[in-house]
Amino acid sequence: MKKILVPVDFSKPSEYAAKMAAKIAEKTNATVYLIHFIELPSGIIDVGASSRFSIPESMLYLRKTKDKIVAFKKIFFSEEITVEYFIKISNPFEGIKKYAQKIDADLIIMGSKGHSTFDDIIIGSNTEKVVRSSKIPVIILKTNPKKFKLKNLVFASNFKKENQEAFGKFLNFANAFQSKVHLLQINTPSQFENTADSKQKIKNFIEKYDLPKFSINIYNDNSVEKGILNFSRERKVDLIALSTHGRSGISHLFVGSVAKNLSKKALKPMFTVKV
Repeated sequence: MKKILVPVDFSKPSEYAAKMAAKIAEKTNATVYLIHFIELPSGIIDVGASSRFSIPESMLYLRKTKDKIVAFKKIFFSEEITVEYFIKISNPFEGIKKYAQKIDADLIIMGSKGHSTFDDIIIGSNTEKVVRSSKIPVIILKTNPKKFKLKNLVFASNFKKENQEAFGKFLNFANAFQSKVHLLQINTPSQFENTADSKQKIKNFIEKYDLPKFSINIYNDNSVEKGILNFSRERKVDLIALSTHGRSGISHLFVGSVAKNLSKKALKPMFTVKV
């Protein structure tokens, strides 16, 4: 892992994303790229640390914005971490996609501004759009990662062949932290599969990968999303990984209604990859 992109809007969720990026960079020696998006009158150019501008009013605004991102960098990143920052004039969703490709990012980390329900982390605004469309892994978080650890990670899937590319990218991340991977399939009343068949399917799915530490888990629950969160709570996992499918986002995993009464404390950072 060499390059981490962190969109910054100076909100609390983007502070959470910065904190996680700093911890990951410390362990992997990755470079962090902070990017802030603004809309200005036509004729203004993109800015970096040494840019000049032609419109006085915008120069003042951009200078203040630059000062904010420099202060943000100093607060959340030590001098040992290489951090680049940029201010771009762009729609955030398009800008994140474009710039992630430009720098060949290995990971995007974003905060979510949702409320306390499970669906808020995958539905709405730019975060959900990036999750739906990004081939680059995205970590979403909406709580403060006070105790950063990545010892136990869960990969929840139906373990069909179409999810192997996403799993490979997730495994690269997990191996960087020598994490234990909990492979999880949820059985629901409407989508039931016997345990023996499920375990064999998972074994076939992972046979070409090197997994030093892993467990195979078949978990029964009323819905997929409840099963993922209940299992994650019981095992005290540090991160939940899922694959996404284009326009349907993460919703293709879920059967029935989303459990809106799940508390904010139940939510773990989520690692997603589009397949």
